[in-house]
Amino acid sequence: MTDPLQDPRFFQDPYPAYARLRDTAPVQRVPTGSDGRYSFLVTGYAEARAAFADPRLSKDTARFFAGRPSRRDLHPAVSRTMLASDPPRHTRLRRLVSKAFTTGSVERLRPYIQSVTDGLLDEWTPGGQADLVAGLAAPLPVTVICRLLGVPEADRPAVSAWSDELFAAGEPDRIDAASHALAEYLTALIAAKRRAPDGSLLHDLVLARDGEDRLGEDELLSLAVLLLVSGHETTTNFIGNAALALLQDPGSLARLLDEPETFDGALDELLRFDSPVGIATFRYSTEALTLGGTTIPAGVPVLISPGAANRDPARFVGPDGLDLGRDAGAHLAFGHGIHRCLGAPLARAEGEIALRTLFTRFPRLRLAVPAQEPDRRRTRLMRGLRSLPVTW
Repeated sequence: MTDPLQDPRFFQDPYPAYARLRDTAPVQRVPTGSDGRYSFLVTGYAEARAAFADPRLSKDTARFFAGRPSRRDLHPAVSRTMLASDPPRHTRLRRLVSKAFTTGSVERLRPYIQSVTDGLLDEWTPGGQADLVAGLAAPLPVTVICRLLGVPEADRPAVSAWSDELFAAGEPDRIDAASHALAEYLTALIAAKRRAPDGSLLHDLVLARDGEDRLGEDELLSLAVLLLVSGHETTTNFIGNAALALLQDPGSLARLLDEPETFDGALDELLRFDSPVGIATFRYSTEALTLGGTTIPAGVPVLISPGAANRDPARFVGPDGLDLGRDAGAHLAFGHGIHRCLGAPLARAEGEIALRTLFTRFPRLRLAVPAQEPDRRRTRLMRGLRSLPVTW
């Protein structure tokens, strides 16, 4: 059996493959390499939710790969982030950074998010054409997270490019090189914050304590990398995917604009319908377990697919259709359990402001390419667009 997650058709539209796999079994063994390696893929909703919260599935990648031969040269700041750790380390690190992403903190950011959105859309000339990804979905979240972290404006294009390279599926040399470039840049930026405090989130992390416990240098750098990358990559995908879904369903878009009070619930359905994360980040079994009727031995990777789980007909009726009136609040686009996306409130605020402003200012926006031919990113981890030409 070939790896179903590397089929070119999978990157364009993974949902038929997910459905076939889920119909066979909600948890099953799949090949993940040409050398006999394999993982267990979770595609069922109930099974994915359970797996996200199961302490027997570890995210400690350093422990898993310790002693294993590798030709990779991924910088430790990228490979050993808070996201790749278990309690108690994960609990301590998350506590130190979580206050920046509370609902209240995000609410105070909304005027800035609105001003950035307005500025980007001011560049869209009347009666013209634009790339919705390059013109809105990509620059908005990277501008916001760079401002939070205190990344100078002149450095943001390079930072965004390195971040994008980290998801170059099938090209490990590019990924490794980008990890070093980004880590070296942030090391220098942390040093600059120490010399000249500026009140940014990055400077706050320099000073952060949990009781008498201060962040170590390696922890500080890995947190900076994680916040920078996760703070915009998934939101870019969310905005692009949601805009495409609405442009492909004019009736739903019209109802949304007529009933703006339903926007919050609509965000959940848009996240469910085309989740910005297709396959969640690495986990492995620390002991043998049974999930969805399938026995998973100890010491093997387990891939949880929010994208597949959110289209499970056992949980969502007619899951392949967009239904903005659906109660989709239980979606798994942000994960579940202790590793649920820390930046979910910020991502929702950016998505809501971007989409509401976009379609209010450009009510006659339409696709400038055939609806079935969007330019998709070639990565199984992320589900997003490389570009989306639109006209009005």
